[in-house]
Amino acid sequence: MQGDLVIGGVRLEGNLILAPMAGVTDLPFRIICKEHGAALVYTEMISAKGIYYNNRNTGKLWEIDESERPVSLQLFGSEPELMADMAARIEHRNFDIIDINMGCPVPKIVGNGEGSALMKNPRLASKIISSVVKAVRKPVTVKFRKGFAAADNTAVEFAKMAEQAGASAVAVHGRTREQYYSGIADWDVIRDVKKAVSIPVIGNGDLFEPQDVKRMYEATGADGFMIARGARGNPWLFSRTKKYFETGDIPPGPGAGEVFDMILRHARMNTQFKGEYTGIREMRKHAAWYTHGMKNSAVFRDACSHIEKIDDLEKILL
Repeated sequence: MQGDLVIGGVRLEGNLILAPMAGVTDLPFRIICKEHGAALVYTEMISAKGIYYNNRNTGKLWEIDESERPVSLQLFGSEPELMADMAARIEHRNFDIIDINMGCPVPKIVGNGEGSALMKNPRLASKIISSVVKAVRKPVTVKFRKGFAAADNTAVEFAKMAEQAGASAVAVHGRTREQYYSGIADWDVIRDVKKAVSIPVIGNGDLFEPQDVKRMYEATGADGFMIARGARGNPWLFSRTKKYFETGDIPPGPGAGEVFDMILRHARMNTQFKGEYTGIREMRKHAAWYTHGMKNSAVFRDACSHIEKIDDLEKILL
């Protein structure tokens, strides 16, 4: 169940992966998850058009610290030539893998024919993948879903296409685009993809506890396990799962003191990276995730919803 995963020559120390999440997997959070045992971390998704037009917000998205490597930079777009050109333009940067987003369900992305909309157009998707693969030397992977419409189950054929187009690995989320994140992820489709292709298959969907990862492995035989919402406010999920793999025992979660220490550390990293105004406001949601389910945490979360400076948070925590 636990072992090093190799993606196109990039060897990971383990097979637990932090999923790309917009507004979540920025540099500070990636470093924290890496420290807790994530073998691979993904950037937030980056627009090929944003790179082309030198969008000033794009720079922070691809800023990577050496301590968090290996890192997969996730790119999205719907124009093969532009995707290939922008991948080549940024390949010199210090990431290790390029991932193509073909699973994002957000209406704005889908409306532009990007993200999961590409599952409706496998011919275009294939051209995008092959164009990027030919343009760069770094491994190219693809993340997609079970299908687009509620009744769709096109992931197996999509995975075969991605492999033929030159992808070094695929990550499969067991929900369709129309499901978004509702209902229960279909792990059978991950199993079917694993049987259908020879490249590594990474399973994604409903991994919230160490035992969930074990169940996914037993149900699918996946090579890697991508943790998304389960990691929000819970980087300890990686270290606890690694320990569970090694010993068979599930370690307890962090105590309140450890959680509060992490919130403060995360906030200091965030404000240093993004400036106090943006960094501390973004910590409001992280503080809510860190304390979700904790006893008597509602008052704390309410207080955090109004913080504007790092001093405000320190007064609450110290």
